[in-house]
Amino acid sequence: MLNGNLPNCFNKLSSLKLLDLSSNQFTGMPLQSLIANLTALEYIDFSYNNFEGSFSFSLFANLTKLEVVKFISSNDKFEMETEGPKGWMPLFQLKFLMLPNCNINRHKESVIPSFLVHQNELRVLDMSHNSLKGQFPYWLIKNNKMLEVLNLRNNSFDGNFSLPLYENVNAWWIDISSNQIAGVIPKNIQKFFPYIAHLNLSRNALTGRILSSIGAWNDVFVLDLSNNELSGEVPKGLFTNISALTLLHLSNNRFHGDVLSGNLTMGKIQTLHLNDNYFTGKIGNVTSNSLFLLDIGNNLFTGIVPGWISNMQDNSELVMNNNSFEGQFPCGATSFSFLDISQNFFTGSIPSCLKLQYVEHLHLGSNRFSGSIPDSFRNLSNVLTLAIGNNYLSGRIPKYLGELQNLRILLMRDNNFSGPIPKKLCRPLALSLLDLSSNSLSGSIPSCLQIVTGPSYLASVPSFLWSYPRDLFYGHVSVLGKVLSVHNDQEALGILEEVHFTTKRMSRPYKTGEILEYMTGLDLSCNVLTGKIPEQLGLLNQIRTLNLSNNQLTGPIPMNFSNLANIESLDLSSNNLSGDVPSELINLDYLAVFNVSHNNLSGRLPDMKGQFSSFTSASYEGNPLLCGPPLEKKCTATPPMTIPSAKEDNDQWYDIETVWFVASLSSTWVVFLLGFAAVLYTNPHWRRMWFHFIEESMYTTYYFMIDLVSRPSVLLFRQ
Repeated sequence: MLNGNLPNCFNKLSSLKLLDLSSNQFTGMPLQSLIANLTALEYIDFSYNNFEGSFSFSLFANLTKLEVVKFISSNDKFEMETEGPKGWMPLFQLKFLMLPNCNINRHKESVIPSFLVHQNELRVLDMSHNSLKGQFPYWLIKNNKMLEVLNLRNNSFDGNFSLPLYENVNAWWIDISSNQIAGVIPKNIQKFFPYIAHLNLSRNALTGRILSSIGAWNDVFVLDLSNNELSGEVPKGLFTNISALTLLHLSNNRFHGDVLSGNLTMGKIQTLHLNDNYFTGKIGNVTSNSLFLLDIGNNLFTGIVPGWISNMQDNSELVMNNNSFEGQFPCGATSFSFLDISQNFFTGSIPSCLKLQYVEHLHLGSNRFSGSIPDSFRNLSNVLTLAIGNNYLSGRIPKYLGELQNLRILLMRDNNFSGPIPKKLCRPLALSLLDLSSNSLSGSIPSCLQIVTGPSYLASVPSFLWSYPRDLFYGHVSVLGKVLSVHNDQEALGILEEVHFTTKRMSRPYKTGEILEYMTGLDLSCNVLTGKIPEQLGLLNQIRTLNLSNNQLTGPIPMNFSNLANIESLDLSSNNLSGDVPSELINLDYLAVFNVSHNNLSGRLPDMKGQFSSFTSASYEGNPLLCGPPLEKKCTATPPMTIPSAKEDNDQWYDIETVWFVASLSSTWVVFLLGFAAVLYTNPHWRRMWFHFIEESMYTTYYFMIDLVSRPSVLLFRQ
């Protein structure tokens, strides 16, 4: 936890061989005088501090004994300049160089450091995450025959992936993923790297076929060729001949054929990614005692799921989404930690025989499952994601789902669920995405629903597989006689969590590592919910999307919706809401979609300020009593008095409140009668005239009634 600037007195340590200041909070930048005098320095590590500004690598030029340099940046405010002063030549020969995330030569077109041309003893070189440009530097491999580790991941190298003619028996870790390298995989790659253990060429623009000679590698543990433009059939030798292979990642290419047909014995393969290709046909009989992660989603596999799936290791990860599997999903003893069989044609009820106590991510959506949710879902004590939408499930939502305390994402849209929303769904403390839309749910919205941004670990798939079981390190013998491990950069290559959630009128995929950890939303649209919108929903200040449309909700729009500071999409359309649109909503700075159409809202619309300046009349249509921009109907301050004609619509009478009319009429009569009584009490002459008038009226009424009754009887007697 040391902080501040590096002290100048360090420059007096002329015999210093090892300087490790990593993982502190130093700021500023090391001074030139400090480094220039450390002429005996062999090992230097400035990684993981708060250095800011530009650092010139040429400061190390005169350190003739320098072998190890680690300068891993943990922020984007640090830059490494390697090209000045002009013509500088290093007097050192590095064996270990780590400069990841250092913004190398950001202001000089991000060129690769030219001093590396003079280095020929490198064993470990890591310049990943720097946006370096130019042709793929095959000369680094050519010049450094002892090179063991080369990590150029996440740069902008282009050109072809070419290799020297002679072999490199020391190389065991090569990662050039996430660049723009094109061309075919070199034919001599297996001969040039005979003992490679980790080869990652993913996320480039490689084309052509996988050579069958690659299947002759005996020591490769990890082979990742995903996210390229490779085509053709996959040699079955990749599955059967490489005895040490534990992870094979071929996803997002253009491979085709029936790669898993017939009988296959996979050896030690633990992780197999084949998704997003054009593999077809049925899955044959695959034998593997080690298979832990199987991802064959987004292909064209058909038929039923083979029974050997149930023989996978306990707590396995299985992804078979977006194929054409049909029938019942096979039951077995396997307890999956990640199970995604969505977007197939599975029918019948959800299998109740699966072990669910270890399941953390369960994706069963977009199939043809029917019936109710099985009672075995009570055992989902560790579940983080439960996605069962787009099926034919029915019945009530079980209350015990609210007892799943770790539940983060619950997606149940587009089924036939009925009854009220259980109040127990308020109990999960980390619920961030809740989608119950397009069902037949009734009753009111529970006021206790909580949508929060949960801890980031809840959104991640916790059971990652490490890409290689061996630490990546270079042992430097220090002055203390100890071997120092200077790097451990193992990469997790498991399955990324992905869910679909509708926001801003579009169904979008959200993945772990992108926005899923921060996405929050509540979708109760397309049901038959009634009652008022709970004001407590206005307290969900972290929510990003709220959709209550196409229900039968009544009452006003809660004014405290102005507290939804992070909301991006608010849809309250097609209900029976009344009152005005709260003007306080103009304070919502991130609101991109707003829809209150087809309600009974009235009054003046909020000012066309902030985000509200982008909303068109479509957001308010179907509310005839709304006025003001962007609507054509203008608002008047005091409407003129008009006499309704016979041709006018009787709907104008709803402008008069019945309660106020009766109250005003009654009060007027009371005031009149009290005033009349006061006049008679104070004026005797008028009082006598009033009593005389009453007496005359009584006699007149009396004789009128006598004549009215007696006259018909006299006429009847005469007849």
